[in-house]
Parts: sequence; structure tokens; C-alpha cells
Amino acid sequence: MSEPTQPPIRFLLSDMDGTLLLPDHSLSQRTVDAVRSLRKAGVLFSLATGRPPRAMLQQIEALGVDLPTAAFNGGTIVNPDGSLLVAHYLPVTAALTTLTLFADVPDIEVWVFSGGDWLVKDSSGPMVPREQHGLGYPPVVVESFEPYLEQIDKIVATSNNTQLLIELEAQLLPKVEGQAQVSRSQPVYLDVTAMQANKGQALATLAEFIGVPLAQTAALGDGGNDPAMFHRAGFSIAMGQAEEAVKRQADVVTGANTEDGAAQAIERYILPQ
Repeated sequence: MSEPTQPPIRFLLSDMDGTLLLPDHSLSQRTVDAVRSLRKAGVLFSLATGRPPRAMLQQIEALGVDLPTAAFNGGTIVNPDGSLLVAHYLPVTAALTTLTLFADVPDIEVWVFSGGDWLVKDSSGPMVPREQHGLGYPPVVVESFEPYLEQIDKIVATSNNTQLLIELEAQLLPKVEGQAQVSRSQPVYLDVTAMQANKGQALATLAEFIGVPLAQTAALGDGGNDPAMFHRAGFSIAMGQAEEAVKRQADVVTGANTEDGAAQAIERYILPQ
């Protein structure tokens, strides 16, 4: 793919898991140094992730992020002091439709994020340890998700059976059309959030907040929830290990996250030459 001509990038919005982070959820020194180089060059930087705000704090500190960040795929935008800039909750009807469908599907675990908590009905599921390691805190076990319906940030179906999640995504999409966003943030996660909770809208909101035209923004990601920001950004970069459908929607493709692909992209495409 040829490298397009573009105006200088003044703001980079990056995904976290599968992009900035290694598979063990750590940051390489090269990635930390690349982000620091952005700041020295006067390029603004922030994060957009499917994670809850609480699970971004360590990375925000390590990278020195001092702008608002987008959690829950853009459903929540949080100021550096922890206060909310934007919050979009899943409509109750969409939440009920989603939970009803998920309840009838074997071999998945269903999680709900609400009020800063990660809620599960069974904490012994095989996917829980992976998520707990990534988030840095344990789930709260509840008997029912019903008391939380008015303030749900995200519902997740998770399974090691990627094909099952692909089929489940196809089943759910027409049922919540116009009410909710449905996307696989990673091969093992199917995320359901409010319609306004997408990374493309988050990019537009953040760009307006900091006064940067969209033409001078860049987006970096690897998951099915990242093309939403690819389509709004002036320049878009997909990670090397992303699915082909994601790569096709980006302007360029960098290395995999195991190869410091995010740092490669910053060094090659974003930093002033």
C-alpha cells in the first residue's frame, strides 16, 4: 500500500490492547520512548480503548498522558483529573435484548461494566483470569444484572471460540440496530456499547476539545472497534497482527504489537522528519 501524502499530524489517538501493549499487557521501553518523543515534538497523544477508565491509570501514568482519554470504546471520556467529560450508557432496551440473547448461548461468559465495576455472575469462568490480569482488579459477583440496567457502560460476551463470537455478532447486530454498537474489540471479546460509544466519535470529540482539525489527526489500532476512528482520522494505521478486514480500512499497516509496531508507526509516520 502506498504511503499517502498528508498534512503534519498534530494529534495521535491510539488503541491500547493489541496496539500499544504487548500480549502480556505490558509496555515496551521502545513504545514508551516513542510516545515521549511525540510529546517533545509537540504532537498531542491520547488513548481510546474498550477498557474501563480504572484500567487505564497505569498506562496513562507510564506514558505521561495529560489529555482526556476515551474508555469503553468512546462511551466514556475522562478528564485527566478523573472527572467525566462525556458518558454514554447503553439503552435499557438494547441491554435487555443483548443479555437475553447472550443468556441462551453456551460456551460464552457474559460481563457487564457499570459504575466503575466489572460485574460477573460467575467468577470461576476460564476467561476471568485473563481479564483480571489485564484490568488489574477483580470482578464483582452479582446474582443479577437487572439492578444495573439504567447505567451500563458495556456488555461483553467472551470466549476462546472466535467463530462463535463472529456468529453471535451477526445475530445481535440486527436486533439492536440503531440502539447499540456491536464490535469485536479482540478476537475473544464481543463488545456492546451505546450508539454514541464508538472510537470515531471519541476522536472527533477529543480533536474538537483540543482544537485540532480532523485532517491533522491520526488513529492507530488493531481491533474491530478501531475502524470507526480510522474513518474519521486524517491518517490511519493498522497493526500487523490485525484481521485483514481491519487492515483494509487503514491507510497503512505497521508491524505487529509483538514487534513494537506502534513505536514503528510513530517513528515512521507521525514524528516530524
